[in-house]
Amino acid sequence: MFAYYLDLALRSLKRNKVLTALMVLAIAVGIGASMTTLTVMHLLSGDPLPGRSGQIFYPQVDPYPTPDPRHQPWDMMDYRSATDLWSAHRADRQALVTGSALRLTAPGVNLPPLMVQMLATTSDFFPMFRVPFRYGNAWTAQDDASRARVVVISDALNRKLFGGANSVGRTLRLKDTDVRIVGVLAPWRPSPQFYDVAGGRFAGGDTSAFYSKPEDVFAPFASALEINDGGFQPFTCWQPPEEGVKLQNAPCVWVALWVQLDSAAKVADYRRFLAGYAQQQKALGRFAQADNTRMPGLMAWLDFNHVVPSDVRLQSWLALAFLLICLFNMVGLLLAKFLRRAGEIGVRRALGASHRAIFAQCLVEAGLIGLLGGVGGWLLTLVGLWLVRSQPVEYADLVHLDLSMFALTFVLAVAASLLAGLLPALRAARVAPALQLKAG
Repeated sequence: MFAYYLDLALRSLKRNKVLTALMVLAIAVGIGASMTTLTVMHLLSGDPLPGRSGQIFYPQVDPYPTPDPRHQPWDMMDYRSATDLWSAHRADRQALVTGSALRLTAPGVNLPPLMVQMLATTSDFFPMFRVPFRYGNAWTAQDDASRARVVVISDALNRKLFGGANSVGRTLRLKDTDVRIVGVLAPWRPSPQFYDVAGGRFAGGDTSAFYSKPEDVFAPFASALEINDGGFQPFTCWQPPEEGVKLQNAPCVWVALWVQLDSAAKVADYRRFLAGYAQQQKALGRFAQADNTRMPGLMAWLDFNHVVPSDVRLQSWLALAFLLICLFNMVGLLLAKFLRRAGEIGVRRALGASHRAIFAQCLVEAGLIGLLGGVGGWLLTLVGLWLVRSQPVEYADLVHLDLSMFALTFVLAVAASLLAGLLPALRAARVAPALQLKAG
């Protein structure tokens, strides 16, 4: 029976090509606009660590020296708190994270000095966040402890300096210090740059920095602090640092700590450990509030920081509203199309076709229009994503149509067409055969 309805739908669409083209165009434009913005939203709000994010947590403590029940923990930690918690080794994996810019030169490479971003971190960063390597490996925990002068570099920097060749063992000069390359990353582009998310809710909707490219140089935390001494900047300070005081001893927060906890029991244990540490620091007079600790999971932390840019959210709502307008137009066009065929429907009803059969026939026709509109919508989506990639935004190079969004394009197109066809199909199914035959 479906094949019969499909044949009738094809015949009907061919009879009035202009009306058919208008309906297909309405669906295509609505789907193209909505899928362009939904695809961007999908890519920017997705899980950056599928299968692992539920085990990644972001501990927070509150070193604010004045009791204030309204005060929330800052997005980053002071140096002492972060290193105390890291040194306790209470997690399955853990990584300190902070960044800075510095000058880089490559001996034997005919390029002027470069200003690059360096991430100071610890060896667990790479396995914890599943960072892929093209050459070599990460440094070891022993390198962290011995403050070894070693680095891992990005694929982009390796191509710029060494043409993409295996550069493990070669020397770079960071500021005034020679370091040895022990690893080169494969192309890696997390979306968002989740390990460096902080302060997003204060950004006034501009969170595009969370989609910048990863750093070009990764160095052991303690080594990096020595190499670029004075080059790190605080996230915020609760009082102005005294002149000449190093950031490590300043009343400032500027270091992040990430931990991996592989079971619910370990999560509960770490929360207790975090609370106990805050109590201990209050007893020492360093913390004013011992009960102000947090430990959100990775996805909760990203949500708390509103990582999806506000303009993308707004555009998504506007595109869906535009799709709704297109559907209203399609409802009108389908009503006109089906009711113009009242005589044909009346004859079918007189020959024994049921209300359900007429209703099904009309819905098949609406679904076929949706399928054709989906093809047009897919093509318009590709154009829309190409336009997004040409914009000067941090996340432009991330935008592409993956398999799930490709499938959603056609599902949404057909579903929208069937929804738009419900009222016209009901009206057509209620055509009185006797009245139509008498009029004929």
